[in-house]
Amino acid sequence: MHDLRRQALESGKTVSKKARSKQSSQANSRPNSRPASKTNSRVNSRNASDDEFEGNLSDDTSFSINSIDELLSTDDVNEEPTEAIREKLLDCIGELLERKRSSTKSREDCLASYAHILRTHLLADQLRGRTDDVISAITKSIKTESSELETILALKALEMTIITFEDEDVYDNVAPLLRRAISDSQSLQIKKAAIYCLGNCAFFAGAGQEEIAEQMSFLLEIVSSDGAFIDAHDHPDTVTAAIQVYALLATAVDDMENDSEDAIEAFADQLDSTDPDVQVAAGEAIALLYEKSYTSADSDNSSDEDLDDDDDDADDAGAGSDSDPSKRPNQRYLPFHATAQLITTLSSLASLSTKKLDKKTKRHIHQTFTSVLATVRDPRLGIYYNNASRMTVRIHNNAQMKIDRWWKLMRLNALRRLLGAGFVAHYYEGNKQVLSVLPVLMRDEHNAVKTEKVNWAKATTTRGVGWSMGDFS
Repeated sequence: MHDLRRQALESGKTVSKKARSKQSSQANSRPNSRPASKTNSRVNSRNASDDEFEGNLSDDTSFSINSIDELLSTDDVNEEPTEAIREKLLDCIGELLERKRSSTKSREDCLASYAHILRTHLLADQLRGRTDDVISAITKSIKTESSELETILALKALEMTIITFEDEDVYDNVAPLLRRAISDSQSLQIKKAAIYCLGNCAFFAGAGQEEIAEQMSFLLEIVSSDGAFIDAHDHPDTVTAAIQVYALLATAVDDMENDSEDAIEAFADQLDSTDPDVQVAAGEAIALLYEKSYTSADSDNSSDEDLDDDDDDADDAGAGSDSDPSKRPNQRYLPFHATAQLITTLSSLASLSTKKLDKKTKRHIHQTFTSVLATVRDPRLGIYYNNASRMTVRIHNNAQMKIDRWWKLMRLNALRRLLGAGFVAHYYEGNKQVLSVLPVLMRDEHNAVKTEKVNWAKATTTRGVGWSMGDFS
């Protein structure tokens, strides 16, 4: 990690805050520079062609912006895969393999259909015996970069393939190509999409601990340099993607002691960003790293899941209570040397008052940093809002998933970006890739715990379950 940072400094790509302020007037004249406002950033990050696939394939969908109901109304996720859908998928595969006879437009249409079908239905059987050829065809579209749209759709198609059909050899085959796309592509949107794709391939498609550590080091260089390390200087979407993917991969790492200091320092610097998405991603990643500095009292090398198991019995009394000291987690290492200074920054964000942001965005920032602050002060607490409430995701009317740990939220966020409303189909149809990384659903057949059906952007504290994040019904 330090070698990479040294390379960045020597190449002049890492830009300090003072340097950024001096370059602000020049940066405003660049076509790829950061817009003055979040609204402008979102508008400029999408071109007309993106509208063709954004509703089904965009990584921009988030818990705080789009409601699950809106997504469900646009996706056929509640329908069983019919024979016609299976045939359509096979037709898409056939078209993908006939690249020589295709045009850029036909490949775009085919990739969009392929990704949408796999996103909304679990059809692993249709890929059996075909994945090598399909991935080979998809990676050709990524490599040639005939158009921005085709390349982004190919990255999405690759993600849908690896989340649908488990193949531990995929990562080794695609990682170098994805790294090149991130570093060398002239399109900022391709860089962003490739970052998410690299993270998902590392997490779901066979990367080991060393490979994951290597990609996390690469991602941290992107964050530390505000995107300049990959020639995406001050592009908020790219930096956000790098932070979110780093956090996802961190949930798969057994021990973050040697990397925690550098990572939190880089993320703390991003708390000063003018982009709310960057700030929220950085805050959540910081909370995760503080949480990972603790382990269960009866294990020296306990995983995040083990820590969560120890906490289940303490929910009613509070994770930090002294009711049973033998079950309280132990801190294994100090995650960051300047915790007091960090708490000051987080406190200001938890009570942020500005007219530059709309009410929904401010509410999201307040809720996020209230919980982040609580975790940094006491990492044993898990995810709390207003120091009193838990987060629960309801899926259909008779099931709920307790998201009381940051590692759970990071993984759920990643699956949400990847599958959108298709998460429901993949979860209930038994996608092993999905089931293996999330907690089990708790049945609520008697409706003992009542929550409102709310928009993600209007999530509020509700009795009994704390912060309800909506309904996947």
